[in-house]
Amino acid sequence: MPKDRIIETLKAYKLAHQVLCVKAFNFQGKSLIGYVELTIYPLRADLKRIKLNSKQCRIYRVLVNDTWESTFWYNDPTLEAVQDEEKARQRSLEVYEKCYNGAVKSTNPDLGNGEVTIRLPQECLPLVAELQPIRINIEFSLEQPEGGLHFVLPNAEGTLAERGAHCFTYRHENSSRLWFPCIDSYAEPCTWKLEFTCDLEMTAVSCGDLLEVVYTTDKRAKTYHYYLSTPTSAPNIALAVGPFETLVDPNMHEVTHFCLPHLKGILKHTTSYLHESFEFYEELMSSRYPFSCYKQVFVDESYEDMQAFATMTIFSTNLLHSARVIDQTIITRKYMAAGIAQQFFGCFIVMQCWFDAWLTKGIAAYLTQLFVKKTFGNNEYRHGIAQYLKEVEEYEAQSGGIVLDPSTGQNNQYFSCFQPHTMSPAYLEMYNKKSMLILRMLEARIGATLLLQVFNKLQALAYTASQQKFVSNTWSNMLLSTNSFLKIISTVTGKDIQPFIDQWIYQSGCARFVGNFVFNRKRNVVELEIKQDHTAKGSLKYVGPLEMTIQELDGSFNHTFNIEENKTKFEITCHSKSRRNKKKKIPLMTGEEVDMDLSAMDADSPVLWLRVDKDMNLLRSVQWEQPDYMWQYQLKYERDVVAQSEAIQALRLFSTPATRKALTDVLECEQSYYKVRIEASMCLAKVANTMVTSWAGPPAMLNIFRKMFGSHSCPSIVRQNNFVKFQQYFILKAIPMAMAQLRNMHNICPPEVVRFLLDLFKYNDNSKNKYSDNYYRAALVDALAATVTPAVTTVTITGQSVNSDLSADTKAILDEITRCLNLEKLLSCYRHTVTVSCIRAIRVLQKFGHLPSDPGIFRSYAQHGVFRDVRLVAIESLVDFIKTDVNVSELYWLLEVVEKDPDKHVSYETIQMLSNNPPFRRGEDSLLNTEALVNRLWKLINCTLAHDAKLRCGVAEFYFVMFGRYRPACLHVPDSFIVFNMNEKKKPAMINPAIVSEQMTDMFEEDEDDLPSIMSTPIATPVVPKEESIIVDVESNSPVKEPGRPLLDKPTAVPAFMGMHSRSESPQAPLFSQGNKRKAESPPPGPPAKIPTLVKQESASGEDSNPVRLKIKIGNRSSVEDSSQMTSQPSVTMIPDDTQTQPPKPTKSEIPNLAYIAGDSQSRLSEDSNSSQEDSSVSRPVPPTGKTEGPTSFRGMFSSSPSSLPPVSDTVTITSAETDSSKHHKMKKKKKKNKHKHKHKHRHERHEKERSRDSKDRFSVTGVSSPMVPSVQSVTSMSSMDNTRDSAPSSPEFEVI
Repeated sequence: MPKDRIIETLKAYKLAHQVLCVKAFNFQGKSLIGYVELTIYPLRADLKRIKLNSKQCRIYRVLVNDTWESTFWYNDPTLEAVQDEEKARQRSLEVYEKCYNGAVKSTNPDLGNGEVTIRLPQECLPLVAELQPIRINIEFSLEQPEGGLHFVLPNAEGTLAERGAHCFTYRHENSSRLWFPCIDSYAEPCTWKLEFTCDLEMTAVSCGDLLEVVYTTDKRAKTYHYYLSTPTSAPNIALAVGPFETLVDPNMHEVTHFCLPHLKGILKHTTSYLHESFEFYEELMSSRYPFSCYKQVFVDESYEDMQAFATMTIFSTNLLHSARVIDQTIITRKYMAAGIAQQFFGCFIVMQCWFDAWLTKGIAAYLTQLFVKKTFGNNEYRHGIAQYLKEVEEYEAQSGGIVLDPSTGQNNQYFSCFQPHTMSPAYLEMYNKKSMLILRMLEARIGATLLLQVFNKLQALAYTASQQKFVSNTWSNMLLSTNSFLKIISTVTGKDIQPFIDQWIYQSGCARFVGNFVFNRKRNVVELEIKQDHTAKGSLKYVGPLEMTIQELDGSFNHTFNIEENKTKFEITCHSKSRRNKKKKIPLMTGEEVDMDLSAMDADSPVLWLRVDKDMNLLRSVQWEQPDYMWQYQLKYERDVVAQSEAIQALRLFSTPATRKALTDVLECEQSYYKVRIEASMCLAKVANTMVTSWAGPPAMLNIFRKMFGSHSCPSIVRQNNFVKFQQYFILKAIPMAMAQLRNMHNICPPEVVRFLLDLFKYNDNSKNKYSDNYYRAALVDALAATVTPAVTTVTITGQSVNSDLSADTKAILDEITRCLNLEKLLSCYRHTVTVSCIRAIRVLQKFGHLPSDPGIFRSYAQHGVFRDVRLVAIESLVDFIKTDVNVSELYWLLEVVEKDPDKHVSYETIQMLSNNPPFRRGEDSLLNTEALVNRLWKLINCTLAHDAKLRCGVAEFYFVMFGRYRPACLHVPDSFIVFNMNEKKKPAMINPAIVSEQMTDMFEEDEDDLPSIMSTPIATPVVPKEESIIVDVESNSPVKEPGRPLLDKPTAVPAFMGMHSRSESPQAPLFSQGNKRKAESPPPGPPAKIPTLVKQESASGEDSNPVRLKIKIGNRSSVEDSSQMTSQPSVTMIPDDTQTQPPKPTKSEIPNLAYIAGDSQSRLSEDSNSSQEDSSVSRPVPPTGKTEGPTSFRGMFSSSPSSLPPVSDTVTITSAETDSSKHHKMKKKKKKNKHKHKHKHRHERHEKERSRDSKDRFSVTGVSSPMVPSVQSVTSMSSMDNTRDSAPSSPEFEVI
């Protein structure tokens, strides 16, 4: 069934109209009260229940048609994602995501679900049977909301209006259910009537046209009546209430702007250009703005900088700026343009379901980028596209592929991609960027003109549908899906893009190309070799056309090749001949002809440079190899900013004088794009650091800066500020930052650079400049911080590090930073940019040891009430402090910010900083990696943040970064937890030793008749009590007691035959492969199996041929002398497996000698115990005591006293004899084989059979040495050397029966 029809199939009713009325707002109590009324059209005559969405609202009563009261149920499983206690104790993110995904799915309105289930009363069932509409009235209130609605109450004196108290709604995708009952789905558009009653000093701004404002009878409040005639989905309904100042746009009277008190002046300047955005979009798509009005509301503590709703957009107050600010102007205009673009696609035309979100988000972002191209130029547009492409490619390479339409089931992430409320916020951000890039690729496929015609067709169909009255499927054209989009494209263009959709929409990843070329002089061709790395993470095997551009002496030429395989070779016939000493202007791609110095290039080659996919028509990454002179030519003469950026990136690896000259030329060229010049300055600093030994003259870029910005009379003094030329302004900020990266031979910033930067502070004069210099001063502070290098410390004899006195340069830097910070407190600048840079610089000084590490200053700046930008940089410093100094209290304080801070944007940014720079990553050892931290984070994601899906998923991402997908390794193993090794299938496993099985005693008391089963039974590894543990050195095999540590996190068990290897041969796999410590990200698999006891059989001739059985028991006493006294309480639990059949008993010849296995099993314990964190070769042995009780055997695990071990002299003799005999027989056979090597074949086969039979005979005699199993003699002889072996530990007790 097509996914377009899922909703219609599951839903038994349609929503036609909704009334939302809020009767009162209580700002002090942060609450509201009101009611909603939904007009429902039944689609089935047997409709008896209706499901709606509502979270954190208190519902008082439900009426049907204002007459019949109805019963209802409320169930929100997302309040506690993992409700099962057994599953919750695992603290596994995989379990959480599975449960949370199921909980979100159970309330997903697209699937016909909801938190509130209303049973229709019997009286209204006749109306339902006739498919007549019914009205459902719900009275509700909302108190202390934790999401969806935010109250801002500044801590000041005066009335609420004087204090600027206000409230506004926000969302994370479809989350309107957080503040009023509704059908919270994009697929349920309807008309709206909105009524809001507030105080006289307040203004209520909402969606739709304002019909009237009616005062109450007591004249203490007023009611705003809005009506939205265009069908709109509930997620696109918003509200803002506050003492707003109103500004009607002078160029478009349908547009109104709202801001908080005293900000109307900068509001007027900020919004002065807005009419240009409307004109651009309407002209671009040949379609009018779909709504009748538009409102912009600027609020404080906004959830995001911009959120678009139907007919209105809520912005952050921080986007407002005056005419004196340069940097913020570009950012704010992009945000406003994006808000208008989302009115066309995202508010008017919405997604059918989440699988189609890439269309509305991608088209809106695509239109925004076209506005950027028109307003700020083609260079800004192309540079931005290249940056988006790089970010998406890096994210997919690091975190896995992004699937735009996950309906096919493909998912490479730890979370579910089927619903936005379960997805990582970082993933969603990259999802939006990738959607825009895919729309650009589609533009290249069908053409920009045809794509705009498709947009026009979608707008025309949606507008026609919106003007009609409600019928069941009348408004379906306002919903955009992948299938409907394909149909429109086929109708308008006649092209089928299904293969494109299959490759880029239903699959994840991007293409990754690696290429190089060689010029063949004889044939005058360029031989290309292009490889695809489709096995890497986040990669995609691309099949299709690939464009190559080659710049020759006679011009630039494009070639298109078809990529079909992973490795492809092509040939390009050159149009030019090599020139020898012939000067002629070279035409470029733009048609411009330039003179070039061709002395650096190959005299026989006409190729200047090559480029792959210059127009960025593919979602790809390219690693292109070509000589350094080609990159230099490309940087100097290619006019495309993306090509210049690629050349600068490549030239970082070529630190030569030619590279230095090329970068300098670009930096001085005023015709070059300013961002390219900034990149060239940073690259020049890196090249200068590499060439520090051969660098001649003053520090890099010093003369360039003085030439561009120095005074005419005294170049060392900077001129007065004049930022009229914006390009020069950005270069003025960038060069000091680049020079701060310079280092001399001692890896210290040159003193000339530090003095140069301090002089810039000294001679900075902004008195005659009409623009603010706050961003310039902030950049100078950042440059000063970048010059700081680690402090020189002196280590005393006691091991304490003592910092030497601050150097003169460092002291001057600190004084300047302190002066700027104090000046900011008196005369603060726009957005406190200088304060932000000073706080960041203080953290750098602390990190490098020039200042004592004190988080107090950062915590004071991170308190609520401080400006948001200052808070965020202080929190960023705290995050770095936690990682560097491993501070527990600061980490928990930041988690308090995440959980309880009133500003939700700060909470989200805090958790993102922690995820990007975590205190530790999974698999790393840290003092912060504790069970308390796991429980704290688990509580946040499981229940505490139930009303903020974005923040909840952000904390889940932080949890994943530190602990992985499965149970954190720092947790103790629960009683019922079973550990398995997925690498070995159908192998026995063991559960927690805390549970003692009843089969243990029977296992240790097995009859001797069960002896042959040793071939198919594993070894049970003993577990030492927690009071004292054993560390076994692999080299010396001497067990070492370590008090206070358990021997094993998880007990181990392996088949006996897995450990039979010679000491002279290193085993290919560890002996205890079944018992290896499970990684944090590996799941606990499969059923347990029975684990019998360890048995050793020795066979000798004559009467002493009965098997000898060794029984290992671990006791609680620490005396070696008491080893003969046995405890009846076993320490290891065995799980019987009745489903497995007992293998046939082997013959005596098949029973191996296990004399060495017991000792080797103990020597392997260090690989599986907690003490294995240290390398086994440096494990601490127990110092030898003055007197030993006697020689020890089995590497110190068994006492060799007569009371513990029976005499084995006869066995030793047999072992020695049989070993010599077997060696002699083997050598004899080898000589015989070599003698008749090339003769009768059947003789060789007979020799092989004889050798195999002899080998079995050797193994059949217990005690005979074999290549795989050492004899008892070798073990006892090695363990009998008192001078080289440590004494046996006193904790294990063993008895030989």
